[in-house]
Amino acid sequence: MEAVLVPFVFVFIALILQAGEVKSNAEEEALTSLRNSLADPNNVLASWDPTLVTPCTWFHITCNSDNRVVRLSLYENKIEGTIPADIGNLTKLMALDLRANSISGTIPPSLGQNLQSLTFLGLEDNRLTGQVPHELGNIPNLKFLNISNNNLCGFLPIELLRVPTLDWSNNPGIGKVCP
Repeated sequence: MEAVLVPFVFVFIALILQAGEVKSNAEEEALTSLRNSLADPNNVLASWDPTLVTPCTWFHITCNSDNRVVRLSLYENKIEGTIPADIGNLTKLMALDLRANSISGTIPPSLGQNLQSLTFLGLEDNRLTGQVPHELGNIPNLKFLNISNNNLCGFLPIELLRVPTLDWSNNPGIGKVCP
């Protein structure tokens, strides 16, 4: 009986390891997509090497005990570019800090669709445009959202008013219909 169970145990362990690898690959792909969408004049993302075993060794990344990305902080690094939708694949992310850069484009709806653990979202002092996606209102534990000092327009999702620390100031188009 034991001889029959041994192969099943190895198959089970291999499946568990493969499932963990798939999650890690999705996170690595999301971070690589972010890296590829950004211009990095100060070379702060030089450690983001996809040949390393895990992104948990990269600068500006913090992981939990399961090697899942929980914090991404690129605060004040003169980074330019856009936020790719793939960032939503960092499903355990609790803090995303992209404040004080030159990031442009729109806020991807995937932030609100997939980042259900997010408590901190700092996007202020960038060049973001378009509407604030209503999906951001779906993040149940969001405690801090700062989108001030951008070029956002439209109306804030009513659900965001429950966020304890919310700043949307200095967006001339907020409260107005987007062009």
